[in-house]
Amino acid sequence: MRAPDFWWSAQPGPFQRLVRALLAPIAALYGRFAVRAMNRGGARVNAPVVCVGNFVAGGAGKTPTALAMAKWLKRAGETPAFLTRGYGGALSADGGAHLVDRRRHGAAETGDEPLLLARVASTVVARDRPSGALLALAGGASLIVMDDGLQNPSLTRDFTLAVIDGAVGFGNGRLIPAGPLRAPLALQLERTDAGLVIGEGKAGDAAARILRDAGKPVFHGRLAPDANAALRMLGAKVVAFAGIGRPGKFFDSLEACGARIVSRQAFPDHHLYRPAEIAALQRRAAAQDALLVTTEKDMVKIAPFMQGLWQDLPQPEALPVTLVVEEAEALRALVLDAVSRARRGQLGDRSACA
Repeated sequence: MRAPDFWWSAQPGPFQRLVRALLAPIAALYGRFAVRAMNRGGARVNAPVVCVGNFVAGGAGKTPTALAMAKWLKRAGETPAFLTRGYGGALSADGGAHLVDRRRHGAAETGDEPLLLARVASTVVARDRPSGALLALAGGASLIVMDDGLQNPSLTRDFTLAVIDGAVGFGNGRLIPAGPLRAPLALQLERTDAGLVIGEGKAGDAAARILRDAGKPVFHGRLAPDANAALRMLGAKVVAFAGIGRPGKFFDSLEACGARIVSRQAFPDHHLYRPAEIAALQRRAAAQDALLVTTEKDMVKIAPFMQGLWQDLPQPEALPVTLVVEEAEALRALVLDAVSRARRGQLGDRSACA
């Protein structure tokens, strides 16, 4: 499903205000359940656990951040393993813990994000996070990097980084379904060690102030397109499509590379594409004499049937992005210090994340 526009609007129209008001009682009930869930105790495993989460529903840049985190940890001599729920995948639905095999698994089994994570480090998909962590450690991991999960307390964590989209921040500041917040903001702040604002915007600036007022260090980053891919986009006509939390963010990135978007198609987050959908986009790109461009996250879902597409029409291609953090050294030092203190046993039991 797509997030409604009024989630991100500080000044919604009359109809949107009415809808938000009608949803307020459900949001209050949702908040009570979220508080109850977040206050449960969690299991501890015999290794540090680093969590990359976010406060709101939808994309904020968690997966690029988790990938960057794992690379930092590798350079420090660690052997990280990713732990993720694998949203939308059949493996998560069966309740077990599964090691992702990129040669054997597709997005239908694992979800889209685990296939990206598995390019960098061993990745486990598990709805039950403690069992997933144990499987990762049995495979030789020295620590766990959790992609998403600030709100669920099944696994005790040692450091939690909350990622915020600078363009939307905390949205309208209301709970699901009246707004995008996944739990009361104050409680989420308590469970957070630091914040990372990705991209620019007044909403992100406001979120950063709230984090600082809560005593949390704030870092700033941006998603930088791959240089060669960006050069290919410069001046090119593009048919763009994306099935992510906020497709507009991807379209903005393309335009920032100098692409001329002649058609854009937004799909729901985690959308599993059918060959007919991509073929229709190919024909649209051919009619416009344009490139057909999407995200890396979407590309992993298309890869299994790429050979069956029209080969004489424009082929889907991705615009890869990587996270660049302005204060990278300071953030790395903060994470590594938390990992070191966890190993020395000085953190004790902390809030949990799954």
